[in-house]
Amino acid sequence: MILSKYPGLVQNEIFRNMEFSELLLLSLVSKNMEKLIKSSQKKRLKSINKIVYFTDGKNHLCVYIPREPDVDVIMRFEEFEKTEIPDFQLNVSEKIIDFRLFTRERNKDFWLPETGFHPYPVACVHKSDKESIIESVHNYFLDFFGNSTYYWKADFFGGVQYYFPTHLQNVSFCMSTYVADDFKMRNLENFFSSSPVLKSVQLFTSNSELSFNPESKFYQAESIDTIQDSITIPDILNHFQGKQAFMECKECKIWNLINFVKKWKSGEAFRKLEYLKVTVSLHEFNEIIIQNIIGVKYIDANKQPPTHTLPRV
Repeated sequence: MILSKYPGLVQNEIFRNMEFSELLLLSLVSKNMEKLIKSSQKKRLKSINKIVYFTDGKNHLCVYIPREPDVDVIMRFEEFEKTEIPDFQLNVSEKIIDFRLFTRERNKDFWLPETGFHPYPVACVHKSDKESIIESVHNYFLDFFGNSTYYWKADFFGGVQYYFPTHLQNVSFCMSTYVADDFKMRNLENFFSSSPVLKSVQLFTSNSELSFNPESKFYQAESIDTIQDSITIPDILNHFQGKQAFMECKECKIWNLINFVKKWKSGEAFRKLEYLKVTVSLHEFNEIIIQNIIGVKYIDANKQPPTHTLPRV
């Protein structure tokens, strides 16, 4: 089938019924095809406002478009020795890259949904060429998808080396991790000191004795989400410099929270903070007394309360 020979109306209908991963792959076939897809699917491509690079900190890296209730994977990267023989080569931002096609039949080791699955390209990556391949693909995304927001989301739940490709343009970095001991904590401190300031950090720990250096970039993240058994709330509340904080614990020292809110309200500290949510599951305390101490304003039940909504980072 030669698409260029079909009328524009037919071309648009064909493209409209293709997944984003299929459009992306087809656009890489030639410059003319890229121009054709970008011009005919301009509105659809512009509707993509978020693209996520997701890695588990090992060798797995995929790129997806968030689409409720699931995600739409558009590409994956694999180390060359772990893939089968490449199916084809494509020129991506002036770099020749080996690819194979991810299909249900050829990937029995991955869980695939029974419905909604569609094939997508897998870039075969040599370790020595990993950064340049990712950069070439990312540059192509910037041109193909336009003004989308890009996130690099890393989940580190094992003994891994922390890495963020800081050379990529227009990318915000996020991470999730579980910390159980001092050794992991030291590694994490070293990671924060050598990394850019992160967009968001999710931290899970069952060790209440762990804490970061007051100067750590952990406290500079725009959003922090922590789950702890016994919250080290003085550290987070005394040093946090970001916009949003979500903290969940079984118990905490409530006076630390009260003092924090007082400083926040008075403008004495935490001027960047927009939103704070603290969930304490086992600790019982009198909400009325706390509200009176903090100085919560009461609103007549018959009046419309003021609205204050912020998108979660």
